[in-house]
Amino acid sequence: MPELPEVETSRRGIEPYLKGHTIMHAVVRNARLRWPVSAEILALSDQPVLSVQRRAKYLLVELNAGWIIIHLGMSGSLRVLPEETEPGKHDHVDLVMDTGHVLRYTDPRRFGAWLWSADLAGSNVLAHLGPEPLSEDFTADYLFEKSRTRKSPIKPWLMDNKLVVGVGNIYASESLFVAGISPDRPAHSLKREETALLVSTIKAVLLRSIEQGGTTLKDFLQSDGKPGYFAQELQVYGRAGEPCRVCGTLIESKKHAQRTTFFCPRCQR
Repeated sequence: MPELPEVETSRRGIEPYLKGHTIMHAVVRNARLRWPVSAEILALSDQPVLSVQRRAKYLLVELNAGWIIIHLGMSGSLRVLPEETEPGKHDHVDLVMDTGHVLRYTDPRRFGAWLWSADLAGSNVLAHLGPEPLSEDFTADYLFEKSRTRKSPIKPWLMDNKLVVGVGNIYASESLFVAGISPDRPAHSLKREETALLVSTIKAVLLRSIEQGGTTLKDFLQSDGKPGYFAQELQVYGRAGEPCRVCGTLIESKKHAQRTTFFCPRCQR
């Protein structure tokens, strides 16, 4: 599934082609995504794009009349293409722009979403999200206080969007490795200095991945069709049975809440 850096990479890729331009209309070839494509999107006509933003893993396209909320799901991707480009089997939604381009949404598994909101404050999908990990609201004090009563392992706790958004499976594993913290430890065992290190590490890992263009996943392409490059720098994720690049111990994996966690048993305590 595309994680926060992949979604932010997509936002940056499509923004120049949308912001300041006008959506002439939408073409919806298959409205049956995770939820049905909102009727307001089907009826779009001559709508200037005011901004392209991101909240957690949702892309937010601001129009005069409201907001298009896009989630890429498990296998979704966005590309900017000439309007005359023939659609493929899994090309479900186009936004036809006044520039002669289309923003094309491709999703083989159809687990993504195209929703509409007149007011983001009232959006059900955004209402219960925690702070952005790269924002000033995500601090060591915040994480330490939230951890005091939590007995669950640190790894799945970090992936809870009510705690902090966008720290998915890849970046939770990577951040815990860089911080030297075992994913198995109960969250309440974190010391104050460890939460400070963990917060700074999460921010650094995410920023580095965004700079690299997101992690290469088999289903992920940037808006220009190029894959991301951060996968070349992954320290533990997907490397079970391979030697740790720091100490040489074999990387191990285990399940946490149905998600595979990768870690070094020697470097992480």
